[in-house]
Amino acid sequence: MGGDLRDGRIVIVGASLAGLRAAEKLREEGFTGSLTVVGDEPHPPYDRPPLSKQVLLGQAAPRSTGLPMRRDPHADWRLGVRATGLDPLGKRVLLADGEPLPYDRLLIATGTRARPWPNPQEAALDGVFTLRTREDAAGLAERLAAGPRRVLVIGGGFTGSEIASACRERGLDVTVTERGPAPLIGALGGTLARLAAAMHRNHGVDLRCGVTVTALRGDAGGRFTGADLSDGSRLEADVCVAALGAVRNVEWLAETGLAAGPRGIACDAGCRAFNMYGIVTDDVFVAGDVSRFPHPLFGYQLLSLEHWGNAVAQAEVAAHNMVSPGPLRRPHLALPTFWSTQFGLNIKSVGVPTFSDQVVIAQGTLEERRLAMVYGYQGRVTAAVTVNMAKSLEYYQHLIETAAPFPPAPGAPDRPMAAEIPVPSDVPDPKGLSHGPTVALTGHLPDRRLTVVPPAG
Repeated sequence: MGGDLRDGRIVIVGASLAGLRAAEKLREEGFTGSLTVVGDEPHPPYDRPPLSKQVLLGQAAPRSTGLPMRRDPHADWRLGVRATGLDPLGKRVLLADGEPLPYDRLLIATGTRARPWPNPQEAALDGVFTLRTREDAAGLAERLAAGPRRVLVIGGGFTGSEIASACRERGLDVTVTERGPAPLIGALGGTLARLAAAMHRNHGVDLRCGVTVTALRGDAGGRFTGADLSDGSRLEADVCVAALGAVRNVEWLAETGLAAGPRGIACDAGCRAFNMYGIVTDDVFVAGDVSRFPHPLFGYQLLSLEHWGNAVAQAEVAAHNMVSPGPLRRPHLALPTFWSTQFGLNIKSVGVPTFSDQVVIAQGTLEERRLAMVYGYQGRVTAAVTVNMAKSLEYYQHLIETAAPFPPAPGAPDRPMAAEIPVPSDVPDPKGLSHGPTVALTGHLPDRRLTVVPPAG
Protein backbone atom coordinates (compact mmCIF):
# COMPACT_ATOMS: atom_id res chain seq x y z
CA MET A 1 0.00 0.00 0.00
CA GLY A 2 1.23 3.47 -0.78
CA GLY A 3 0.99 6.52 1.43
CA ASP A 4 -2.59 7.34 0.41
CA LEU A 5 -4.86 6.06 3.20
CA ARG A 6 -7.83 6.33 0.84
CA ASP A 7 -6.45 3.42 -1.21
CA GLY A 8 -5.40 -0.14 -0.41
CA ARG A 9 -7.31 -3.07 1.08
CA ILE A 10 -9.68 -2.72 4.02
CA VAL A 11 -11.40 -5.73 5.58
CA ILE A 12 -14.33 -5.42 7.99
CA VAL A 13 -15.07 -8.52 10.07
CA GLY A 14 -18.68 -8.25 11.22
CA ALA A 15 -21.60 -7.68 8.85
CA SER A 16 -24.08 -6.18 11.27
CA LEU A 17 -24.95 -2.57 12.13
CA ALA A 18 -21.41 -1.36 12.94
CA GLY A 19 -19.90 -3.12 9.93
CA LEU A 20 -22.44 -1.65 7.50
CA ARG A 21 -22.20 1.91 8.83
CA ALA A 22 -18.39 1.74 8.77
CA ALA A 23 -18.40 0.52 5.15
CA GLU A 24 -20.71 3.37 4.13
CA LYS A 25 -18.61 5.94 6.00
CA LEU A 26 -15.37 4.71 4.38
CA ARG A 27 -16.76 5.44 0.92
CA GLU A 28 -18.22 8.74 2.11
CA GLU A 29 -14.74 9.71 3.35
CA GLY A 30 -13.29 9.03 -0.09
CA PHE A 31 -11.88 5.52 0.28
CA THR A 32 -11.43 4.11 -3.24
CA GLY A 33 -9.60 0.85 -2.52
CA SER A 34 -10.96 -2.68 -2.14
CA LEU A 35 -13.46 -3.19 0.67
CA THR A 36 -14.46 -6.64 1.94
CA VAL A 37 -17.09 -7.30 4.64
CA VAL A 38 -17.10 -10.72 6.32
CA GLY A 39 -20.14 -11.98 8.26
CA ASP A 40 -20.89 -15.35 9.82
CA GLU A 41 -24.65 -15.04 9.24
CA PRO A 42 -26.00 -15.63 5.72
CA HIS A 43 -28.12 -12.45 5.76
CA PRO A 44 -27.22 -8.91 4.78
CA PRO A 45 -27.07 -6.57 7.83
CA TYR A 46 -30.32 -6.39 9.77
CA ASP A 47 -31.68 -4.55 12.80
CA ARG A 48 -31.76 -6.45 16.10
CA PRO A 49 -33.91 -4.30 18.47
CA PRO A 50 -37.18 -5.19 16.67
CA LEU A 51 -36.51 -8.91 17.27
CA SER A 52 -37.49 -8.68 20.96
CA LYS A 53 -40.30 -6.23 20.30
CA GLN A 54 -42.31 -6.15 17.03
CA VAL A 55 -41.24 -9.60 15.78
CA LEU A 56 -42.25 -11.39 18.99
CA LEU A 57 -45.59 -9.60 18.92
CA GLY A 58 -46.21 -10.73 15.34
CA GLN A 59 -46.22 -7.11 14.16
CA ALA A 60 -43.20 -7.57 11.86
CA ALA A 61 -41.72 -10.50 9.99
CA PRO A 62 -38.10 -11.35 10.82
CA ARG A 63 -37.11 -10.85 7.17
CA SER A 64 -38.45 -7.26 7.30
CA THR A 65 -35.75 -6.14 9.75
CA GLY A 66 -33.02 -5.53 7.15
CA LEU A 67 -31.04 -2.33 7.64
CA PRO A 68 -31.42 0.21 4.82
CA MET A 69 -28.20 1.18 3.09
CA ARG A 70 -27.61 4.91 3.18
CA ARG A 71 -25.28 4.48 0.23
CA ASP A 72 -23.90 1.48 -1.64
CA PRO A 73 -20.45 0.82 -0.16
CA HIS A 74 -19.44 -1.22 -3.22
CA ALA A 75 -18.09 -3.94 -0.96
CA ASP A 76 -17.32 -7.59 -1.54
CA TRP A 77 -19.74 -9.23 0.91
CA ARG A 78 -18.54 -12.58 2.29
CA LEU A 79 -21.69 -13.69 4.12
CA GLY A 80 -22.17 -16.99 5.88
CA VAL A 81 -18.39 -17.29 6.35
CA ARG A 82 -16.86 -17.19 9.82
CA ALA A 83 -13.52 -15.60 10.63
CA THR A 84 -11.44 -18.22 12.46
CA GLY A 85 -8.17 -16.40 13.07
CA LEU A 86 -5.94 -13.46 12.38
CA ASP A 87 -2.30 -13.24 11.28
CA PRO A 88 -1.32 -9.71 12.33
CA LEU A 89 2.23 -10.00 10.99
CA GLY A 90 1.18 -11.31 7.58
CA LYS A 91 -1.90 -9.04 7.70
CA ARG A 92 -4.38 -11.78 6.83
CA VAL A 93 -7.79 -12.73 8.19
CA LEU A 94 -8.25 -16.50 8.27
CA LEU A 95 -11.70 -17.72 7.19
CA ALA A 96 -13.59 -20.94 7.88
CA ASP A 97 -13.63 -21.78 4.16
CA GLY A 98 -9.83 -21.90 4.24
CA GLU A 99 -9.20 -18.78 2.17
CA PRO A 100 -6.88 -16.20 3.79
CA LEU A 101 -8.03 -12.61 3.28
CA PRO A 102 -5.21 -10.02 3.05
CA TYR A 103 -5.69 -6.50 4.38
CA ASP A 104 -3.84 -3.24 4.87
CA ARG A 105 -6.25 -2.08 7.57
CA LEU A 106 -8.76 -4.16 9.50
CA LEU A 107 -11.93 -3.21 11.38
CA ILE A 108 -13.18 -5.73 13.94
CA ALA A 109 -16.93 -5.37 14.48
CA THR A 110 -17.85 -8.93 15.44
CA GLY A 111 -20.29 -7.87 18.16
CA THR A 112 -21.81 -10.35 20.58
CA ARG A 113 -23.86 -13.52 20.65
CA ALA A 114 -26.44 -14.68 23.16
CA ARG A 115 -25.02 -16.43 26.21
CA PRO A 116 -26.33 -20.00 25.93
CA TRP A 117 -27.84 -22.08 28.70
CA PRO A 118 -24.72 -23.68 30.25
CA ASN A 119 -25.88 -27.32 30.03
CA PRO A 120 -25.66 -28.27 26.31
CA GLN A 121 -28.04 -31.24 26.62
CA GLU A 122 -30.68 -29.11 28.33
CA ALA A 123 -30.10 -26.23 25.91
CA ALA A 124 -30.81 -28.60 23.00
CA LEU A 125 -34.33 -29.44 24.24
CA ASP A 126 -37.09 -28.54 21.79
CA GLY A 127 -38.64 -25.35 23.15
CA VAL A 128 -35.48 -23.82 24.68
CA PHE A 129 -34.41 -20.58 22.97
CA THR A 130 -31.98 -17.70 23.12
CA LEU A 131 -32.75 -14.44 21.31
CA ARG A 132 -30.09 -12.79 19.20
CA THR A 133 -30.46 -13.72 15.54
CA ARG A 134 -33.23 -13.45 12.98
CA GLU A 135 -33.67 -17.24 13.15
CA ASP A 136 -33.95 -17.11 16.95
CA ALA A 137 -36.73 -14.52 16.71
CA ALA A 138 -38.59 -16.40 13.97
CA GLY A 139 -38.56 -19.66 15.94
CA LEU A 140 -39.60 -18.04 19.21
CA ALA A 141 -42.35 -15.95 17.60
CA GLU A 142 -43.77 -19.11 16.01
CA ARG A 143 -43.88 -20.85 19.40
CA LEU A 144 -45.51 -17.88 21.10
CA ALA A 145 -48.13 -17.66 18.35
CA ALA A 146 -49.00 -21.32 18.99
CA GLY A 147 -50.19 -20.41 22.49
CA PRO A 148 -48.00 -22.27 24.99
CA ARG A 149 -49.38 -22.85 28.48
CA ARG A 150 -46.48 -21.00 30.12
CA VAL A 151 -43.23 -19.34 29.05
CA LEU A 152 -40.19 -19.35 31.32
CA VAL A 153 -37.77 -16.43 30.88
CA ILE A 154 -34.43 -16.87 32.65
CA GLY A 155 -32.91 -13.45 33.35
CA GLY A 156 -34.54 -10.10 34.10
CA GLY A 157 -32.36 -7.75 32.05
CA PHE A 158 -33.65 -5.62 29.21
CA THR A 159 -34.01 -8.51 26.75
CA GLY A 160 -35.69 -10.77 29.30
CA SER A 161 -38.07 -8.01 30.37
CA GLU A 162 -38.99 -7.16 26.78
CA ILE A 163 -39.69 -10.85 26.06
CA ALA A 164 -41.88 -11.07 29.17
CA SER A 165 -43.73 -7.91 28.10
CA ALA A 166 -44.38 -9.39 24.65
CA CYS A 167 -45.70 -12.59 26.22
CA ARG A 168 -48.16 -10.71 28.40
CA GLU A 169 -49.25 -8.58 25.44
CA ARG A 170 -50.01 -11.85 23.66
CA GLY A 171 -52.00 -12.99 26.71
CA LEU A 172 -49.52 -15.74 27.64
CA ASP A 173 -48.63 -16.81 31.16
CA VAL A 174 -44.97 -16.06 31.81
CA THR A 175 -42.56 -16.63 34.68
CA VAL A 176 -39.35 -14.57 34.96
CA THR A 177 -36.53 -15.80 37.20
CA GLU A 178 -33.81 -13.34 38.19
CA ARG A 179 -30.80 -14.20 40.33
CA GLY A 180 -30.60 -10.60 41.61
CA PRO A 181 -33.11 -8.77 43.81
CA ALA A 182 -35.09 -7.15 40.96
CA PRO A 183 -35.26 -6.92 37.15
CA LEU A 184 -33.04 -4.30 35.46
CA ILE A 185 -31.12 -3.65 38.69
CA GLY A 186 -27.78 -4.32 37.01
CA ALA A 187 -28.42 -1.60 34.44
CA LEU A 188 -30.42 1.00 36.38
CA GLY A 189 -29.79 0.42 40.10
CA GLY A 190 -32.21 -0.37 42.89
CA THR A 191 -34.71 2.52 42.79
CA LEU A 192 -35.84 2.05 39.19
CA ALA A 193 -35.56 -1.73 39.56
CA ARG A 194 -38.32 -1.54 42.15
CA LEU A 195 -40.52 0.20 39.58
CA ALA A 196 -39.63 -2.48 37.03
CA ALA A 197 -40.58 -5.23 39.47
CA ALA A 198 -43.92 -3.56 40.16
CA MET A 199 -44.58 -3.25 36.43
CA HIS A 200 -43.87 -6.95 35.87
CA ARG A 201 -46.25 -7.97 38.64
CA ASN A 202 -48.93 -5.41 37.77
CA HIS A 203 -49.04 -6.89 34.27
CA GLY A 204 -49.43 -10.43 35.53
CA VAL A 205 -45.85 -11.69 35.29
CA ASP A 206 -44.92 -14.40 37.78
CA LEU A 207 -41.67 -12.68 38.84
CA ARG A 208 -39.30 -14.65 41.03
CA CYS A 209 -36.23 -12.77 42.23
CA GLY A 210 -33.31 -14.16 44.19
CA VAL A 211 -33.98 -17.48 42.48
CA THR A 212 -31.99 -19.42 39.91
CA VAL A 213 -32.91 -22.24 37.55
CA THR A 214 -30.91 -25.33 38.49
CA ALA A 215 -32.06 -27.64 35.68
CA LEU A 216 -34.26 -27.70 32.59
CA ARG A 217 -36.49 -30.74 32.19
CA GLY A 218 -37.62 -32.56 29.05
CA ASP A 219 -39.81 -35.52 28.13
CA ALA A 220 -38.77 -38.72 26.38
CA GLY A 221 -39.24 -37.03 23.02
CA GLY A 222 -36.76 -34.26 23.84
CA ARG A 223 -39.35 -31.52 24.37
CA PHE A 224 -38.90 -28.95 27.13
CA THR A 225 -41.43 -29.48 29.93
CA GLY A 226 -40.27 -27.34 32.83
CA ALA A 227 -37.52 -26.38 35.21
CA ASP A 228 -36.21 -26.99 38.71
CA LEU A 229 -35.57 -23.85 40.77
CA SER A 230 -33.07 -23.15 43.53
CA ASP A 231 -35.84 -22.73 46.11
CA GLY A 232 -36.77 -26.38 45.62
CA SER A 233 -39.86 -25.72 43.49
CA ARG A 234 -40.55 -27.11 40.03
CA LEU A 235 -42.13 -25.07 37.26
CA GLU A 236 -44.07 -26.50 34.33
CA ALA A 237 -43.71 -24.63 31.03
CA ASP A 238 -43.69 -25.30 27.28
CA VAL A 239 -41.19 -22.63 26.17
CA CYS A 240 -38.01 -21.40 27.82
CA VAL A 241 -35.92 -18.36 26.83
CA ALA A 242 -32.44 -18.05 28.31
CA ALA A 243 -31.89 -14.28 28.49
CA LEU A 244 -28.53 -14.48 30.23
CA GLY A 245 -26.75 -11.60 28.55
CA ALA A 246 -24.16 -11.51 25.81
CA VAL A 247 -20.84 -13.14 24.96
CA ARG A 248 -18.38 -11.03 22.99
CA ASN A 249 -17.14 -12.66 19.81
CA VAL A 250 -13.39 -12.62 20.43
CA GLU A 251 -12.38 -16.30 20.48
CA TRP A 252 -11.01 -16.14 16.95
CA LEU A 253 -8.45 -13.58 18.19
CA ALA A 254 -7.05 -15.77 20.99
CA GLU A 255 -3.55 -16.20 19.54
CA THR A 256 -3.17 -12.81 17.88
CA GLY A 257 -1.55 -10.82 20.68
CA LEU A 258 -4.43 -8.30 20.70
CA ALA A 259 -5.96 -7.15 24.00
CA ALA A 260 -9.02 -9.35 23.47
CA GLY A 261 -10.85 -11.10 26.29
CA PRO A 262 -14.31 -11.87 27.69
CA ARG A 263 -15.07 -8.15 28.09
CA GLY A 264 -14.15 -7.31 24.50
CA ILE A 265 -11.21 -5.81 22.64
CA ALA A 266 -9.53 -2.82 24.25
CA CYS A 267 -8.92 0.19 22.02
CA ASP A 268 -8.03 3.85 22.36
CA ALA A 269 -10.49 6.71 21.94
CA GLY A 270 -9.67 6.69 18.21
CA CYS A 271 -10.84 3.04 17.95
CA ARG A 272 -7.31 1.64 17.39
CA ALA A 273 -6.91 -1.77 19.03
CA PHE A 274 -4.40 -2.31 21.80
CA ASN A 275 -2.15 -5.33 21.85
CA MET A 276 -1.84 -7.45 24.98
CA TYR A 277 0.94 -5.19 26.31
CA GLY A 278 -1.15 -2.03 26.03
CA ILE A 279 0.61 -0.80 22.90
CA VAL A 280 -1.72 0.69 20.32
CA THR A 281 -1.79 -0.76 16.81
CA ASP A 282 -2.17 1.42 13.75
CA ASP A 283 -3.75 -1.01 11.30
CA VAL A 284 -6.39 -2.78 13.46
CA PHE A 285 -9.48 -0.86 14.55
CA VAL A 286 -12.49 -1.88 16.66
CA ALA A 287 -16.14 -0.74 16.77
CA GLY A 288 -19.48 -1.73 18.26
CA ASP A 289 -20.45 -4.14 21.01
CA VAL A 290 -17.13 -5.99 20.91
CA SER A 291 -15.06 -2.90 21.81
CA ARG A 292 -13.83 -1.50 25.13
CA PHE A 293 -12.87 2.16 24.93
CA PRO A 294 -11.89 4.93 27.39
CA HIS A 295 -14.15 7.89 28.08
CA PRO A 296 -12.93 11.01 29.93
CA LEU A 297 -16.35 11.66 31.52
CA PHE A 298 -16.21 8.30 33.26
CA GLY A 299 -12.76 8.34 34.77
CA TYR A 300 -11.09 7.07 31.59
CA GLN A 301 -12.39 3.63 32.43
CA LEU A 302 -12.91 1.27 29.53
CA LEU A 303 -16.58 1.14 28.54
CA SER A 304 -18.26 -1.91 27.04
CA LEU A 305 -21.58 -0.93 25.47
CA GLU A 306 -24.36 -3.00 23.92
CA HIS A 307 -26.12 -0.01 22.41
CA TRP A 308 -27.44 0.63 18.90
CA GLY A 309 -26.40 4.28 18.90
CA ASN A 310 -22.88 3.52 20.08
CA ALA A 311 -22.37 0.98 17.29
CA VAL A 312 -23.24 3.63 14.69
CA ALA A 313 -21.22 6.47 16.23
CA GLN A 314 -18.14 4.39 16.92
CA ALA A 315 -18.19 2.74 13.49
CA GLU A 316 -18.20 6.16 11.83
CA VAL A 317 -15.32 7.41 13.98
CA ALA A 318 -13.33 4.24 13.23
CA ALA A 319 -13.96 4.57 9.49
CA HIS A 320 -12.90 8.22 9.49
CA ASN A 321 -9.70 7.42 11.38
CA MET A 322 -8.84 4.49 9.10
CA VAL A 323 -8.51 6.84 6.13
CA SER A 324 -7.19 9.96 7.91
CA PRO A 325 -3.62 10.88 8.92
CA GLY A 326 -2.92 11.26 12.65
CA PRO A 327 -3.61 15.00 13.11
CA LEU A 328 -7.02 14.66 11.41
CA ARG A 329 -8.20 11.70 13.45
CA ARG A 330 -10.93 12.30 15.98
CA PRO A 331 -11.98 10.62 19.24
CA HIS A 332 -15.12 8.63 19.96
CA LEU A 333 -16.62 10.63 22.82
CA ALA A 334 -20.34 10.08 22.26
CA LEU A 335 -22.40 9.59 25.41
CA PRO A 336 -23.97 6.15 25.78
CA THR A 337 -27.70 6.24 25.08
CA PHE A 338 -30.24 3.45 25.32
CA TRP A 339 -33.97 2.89 25.09
CA SER A 340 -36.44 0.12 25.85
CA THR A 341 -40.20 -0.28 25.65
CA GLN A 342 -41.85 -2.73 28.03
CA PHE A 343 -45.14 -3.02 29.93
CA GLY A 344 -46.29 0.32 28.53
CA LEU A 345 -43.18 2.12 29.77
CA ASN A 346 -40.77 4.00 27.53
CA ILE A 347 -37.37 3.87 29.27
CA LYS A 348 -34.49 5.96 27.95
CA SER A 349 -31.05 6.49 29.43
CA VAL A 350 -28.02 8.64 28.73
CA GLY A 351 -24.60 8.34 30.36
CA VAL A 352 -23.50 5.41 32.50
CA PRO A 353 -25.92 4.69 35.37
CA THR A 354 -23.54 2.11 36.84
CA PHE A 355 -20.88 4.85 37.23
CA SER A 356 -22.68 6.35 40.21
CA ASP A 357 -22.88 6.41 43.98
CA GLN A 358 -26.12 8.39 44.40
CA VAL A 359 -29.40 8.99 42.57
CA VAL A 360 -32.19 11.53 42.87
CA ILE A 361 -35.64 11.60 41.31
CA ALA A 362 -35.48 15.03 39.67
CA GLN A 363 -38.93 15.05 38.07
CA GLY A 364 -42.08 13.02 38.53
CA THR A 365 -42.51 10.08 40.92
CA LEU A 366 -42.32 6.31 40.91
CA GLU A 367 -46.06 6.23 41.65
CA GLU A 368 -46.87 8.28 38.54
CA ARG A 369 -44.81 5.88 36.36
CA ARG A 370 -43.42 9.08 34.85
CA LEU A 371 -40.12 10.41 36.08
CA ALA A 372 -36.56 11.52 35.43
CA MET A 373 -33.85 10.03 37.62
CA VAL A 374 -30.41 11.61 37.73
CA TYR A 375 -27.29 9.67 38.77
CA GLY A 376 -24.20 11.20 40.34
CA TYR A 377 -20.68 10.10 41.17
CA GLN A 378 -18.51 11.96 43.66
CA GLY A 379 -20.54 15.14 43.29
CA ARG A 380 -21.13 15.38 39.54
CA VAL A 381 -23.87 14.19 37.18
CA THR A 382 -22.95 11.01 35.28
CA ALA A 383 -26.25 9.63 33.93
CA ALA A 384 -29.99 10.12 33.66
CA VAL A 385 -32.88 7.76 32.99
CA THR A 386 -36.37 8.86 32.02
CA VAL A 387 -39.55 6.83 32.22
CA ASN A 388 -42.30 8.11 29.90
CA MET A 389 -40.56 11.51 29.92
CA ALA A 390 -38.15 11.25 27.00
CA LYS A 391 -38.27 14.93 26.06
CA SER A 392 -36.38 15.81 29.23
CA LEU A 393 -33.41 13.64 28.37
CA GLU A 394 -31.63 16.23 26.23
CA TYR A 395 -31.48 18.58 29.21
CA TYR A 396 -29.80 15.97 31.37
CA GLN A 397 -27.43 15.02 28.58
CA HIS A 398 -26.12 18.57 28.68
CA LEU A 399 -25.56 18.28 32.44
CA ILE A 400 -23.50 15.12 31.93
CA GLU A 401 -21.45 16.59 29.11
CA THR A 402 -20.58 19.67 31.18
CA ALA A 403 -19.80 17.66 34.36
CA ALA A 404 -22.51 19.60 36.21
CA PRO A 405 -22.60 19.27 40.00
CA PHE A 406 -24.77 16.60 41.62
CA PRO A 407 -27.46 16.87 42.82
CA PRO A 408 -28.53 19.10 39.92
CA ALA A 409 -29.94 22.53 40.56
CA PRO A 410 -33.60 23.28 39.70
CA GLY A 411 -34.33 24.25 36.12
CA ALA A 412 -35.55 21.29 34.11
CA PRO A 413 -37.46 22.28 30.99
CA ASP A 414 -41.03 21.35 31.89
CA ARG A 415 -41.20 22.23 35.60
CA PRO A 416 -38.95 22.79 38.60
CA MET A 417 -37.24 19.70 39.90
CA ALA A 418 -38.65 18.07 42.99
CA ALA A 419 -36.77 18.70 46.22
CA GLU A 420 -35.77 15.07 46.56
CA ILE A 421 -32.91 13.97 48.78
CA PRO A 422 -30.26 11.88 46.96
CA VAL A 423 -30.12 8.22 47.97
CA PRO A 424 -27.52 5.52 47.23
CA SER A 425 -27.74 4.34 43.61
CA ASP A 426 -27.71 0.69 44.72
CA VAL A 427 -25.81 -0.64 41.71
CA PRO A 428 -25.03 -4.29 42.46
CA ASP A 429 -22.03 -6.43 41.63
CA PRO A 430 -22.78 -7.97 38.20
CA LYS A 431 -21.68 -11.37 39.54
CA GLY A 432 -24.93 -11.53 41.48
CA LEU A 433 -27.11 -11.10 38.39
CA SER A 434 -28.46 -13.44 35.73
CA HIS A 435 -27.20 -11.06 33.05
CA GLY A 436 -24.80 -8.17 32.60
CA PRO A 437 -25.70 -4.49 32.31
CA THR A 438 -25.85 -3.03 28.83
CA VAL A 439 -23.18 -0.55 29.91
CA ALA A 440 -20.23 -2.01 31.79
CA LEU A 441 -17.22 -0.26 33.26
CA THR A 442 -14.44 -2.70 32.50
CA GLY A 443 -11.46 -0.77 33.82
CA HIS A 444 -10.48 0.05 37.38
CA LEU A 445 -11.30 3.15 39.36
CA PRO A 446 -8.22 5.25 40.08
CA ASP A 447 -7.03 4.86 43.65
CA ARG A 448 -7.37 8.38 45.00
CA ARG A 449 -5.73 7.44 48.30
CA LEU A 450 -2.24 7.38 46.79
CA THR A 451 0.12 10.11 47.99
CA VAL A 452 3.55 11.15 46.79
CA VAL A 453 6.24 10.52 49.38
CA PRO A 454 9.35 12.67 48.86
CA PRO A 455 12.66 10.85 49.14
CA ALA A 456 14.41 11.16 52.47
CA GLY A 457 17.70 13.01 52.70
